[in-house]
Amino acid sequence: MKKSLIFSLLLFCLHQTNLFGNLAQDQTGFDDNLSPETVSVNLSTPFHALRTHLYFLQPESYDPEKAAQVFMYPDVRLEDAREYAVRLKQVFDGKGYFINTKDAPREPNYTDTISGLNLYLPTRHLPEIYLVKQDNRWLYSRESIGAIDKLHREVFPFGPDLLINLFPYAGTRTFVGLYLWQHLGVLLIILFSFLIHKLLSFILSRLLYRGAHQLGYDRLVRPYLLPVAKPLSMFVVFVFIMVAFPLLQFPVELAKYFTFFFKAILPFFATLVFYKLVDVFSLYLEKLSGRKDSGLDDHVIPIIRKVLRVFVVIVGGLFILQNLDVNITALLAGLSIGGLAVALAAQDTLKNFFGSLMIFIDKPFSVGHWITSGEIDGTVEEVGFRSTRIRTFRNSLQYVPNGQLADSAIDNHGLREFRRFFMHIAITYDTPPDLIEVFVQGLRKIVEQHSKTRKDFYIVEFNEMGDFSLRIMFYIFFAVPTWPEELKARHEVLIEIVRLAERLGVRFAFPTSTLHMENFPGRNSLTPRYDMTMSEFKQTMESHFEK
Repeated sequence: MKKSLIFSLLLFCLHQTNLFGNLAQDQTGFDDNLSPETVSVNLSTPFHALRTHLYFLQPESYDPEKAAQVFMYPDVRLEDAREYAVRLKQVFDGKGYFINTKDAPREPNYTDTISGLNLYLPTRHLPEIYLVKQDNRWLYSRESIGAIDKLHREVFPFGPDLLINLFPYAGTRTFVGLYLWQHLGVLLIILFSFLIHKLLSFILSRLLYRGAHQLGYDRLVRPYLLPVAKPLSMFVVFVFIMVAFPLLQFPVELAKYFTFFFKAILPFFATLVFYKLVDVFSLYLEKLSGRKDSGLDDHVIPIIRKVLRVFVVIVGGLFILQNLDVNITALLAGLSIGGLAVALAAQDTLKNFFGSLMIFIDKPFSVGHWITSGEIDGTVEEVGFRSTRIRTFRNSLQYVPNGQLADSAIDNHGLREFRRFFMHIAITYDTPPDLIEVFVQGLRKIVEQHSKTRKDFYIVEFNEMGDFSLRIMFYIFFAVPTWPEELKARHEVLIEIVRLAERLGVRFAFPTSTLHMENFPGRNSLTPRYDMTMSEFKQTMESHFEK
């Protein structure tokens, strides 16, 4: 409905500027002082032939027999030539191809620079319509005559007089530079456009809803599929307006502006439809990425979405420019030269872009993985074209250029199946060997009984005699997915180690200077006495685990 109002508003503005009244006198580039008495049939040059055809079909100088002379071959009847002249003029007007006769050559022996023949194209939009020199006369070619009926059917699929026949009593009355039947035709087109838009929006919305519901994509409907229905219906509406517009038979200057508008608006709505469909396709990929056999990572989908969006916008923009008669080849050639300068000035940006491609191909990490690379330490939240967004453990966001990540060594903690825990347990030198052996066995039992430790590989051995302590290697792995769970498992294991040492009487060593007074008068010796046997030590250790 909004587009229909724009259509009406544009007509109103043109009415207010009195454009309609001026177009009837100068719609093909004729001089203002021409009159039917001063213009005669002249086919000596392309300029005079075009003027003969178009001038004698103007309202104030209408004479189709004179206009038909530019089609008069010896085997062509006058009635057929008149029909050709009128229909070709209707094609020019309906397509909005403004033929400025002042630009036509006035040389009797004009030669086309490309073909080298005596021919002239009135408009490059219709290469099948051209003038040729025949016995000192410039006429429309026989190929042009053969193409007129086909072109006319394309422009007027329902016939040029459909609206006139609908409003027979409004055929001669004029209002603000237009016939009354043209005003009624505008209102009729607006009404049908509104109805088509509402009907298609309703039908497409229902079809998309049912299709998404049957496929299990209910969450696609409201945010993604329904917005597709409106631009799609508007595309169909403007196709209808473009087909029906020639029936109004507006002056060619006005038709030129409307044709220019249609050429831009149709690919615009088509681009908008495909842009919305990119979101639908991205959600489909997200559903695929949830499957184990998919091979799609979470960070790949945002890149695919962005690439497709850019691709749709670029292709849509090129279609719009091409429809607006912009030389795409020259434009791309200019962009390629300018692109070299831009590439030199944007080396870092290109490096980051190709770095994102390397991340996409090599897949060193995915969204949600905890990674470390130099001073970078955090969880990956998003991989973009230029940078990767990482959430640090301080809850801050860190944006790292992809080029830097592609050239750096990355430690992906998110791909770990087990989390390593390694330390040395230092005990004092006065610990008896039998107690050390039992303590090591107790440590192994702690590992075996803990629910989160790896049971098929761990190392707990007395392996070093240090400067101030006897050192037991404690090398185990935790089968936990996250760091908080790892910290909890460490806590549980360490607490059990301290409890076991307390139960057995094992003392932990630390670097100190100690003066040992073995025999001090009146005081007991500070050195502990171990008077239990190996079996007694084992029995004490076993009783520790009998809980």
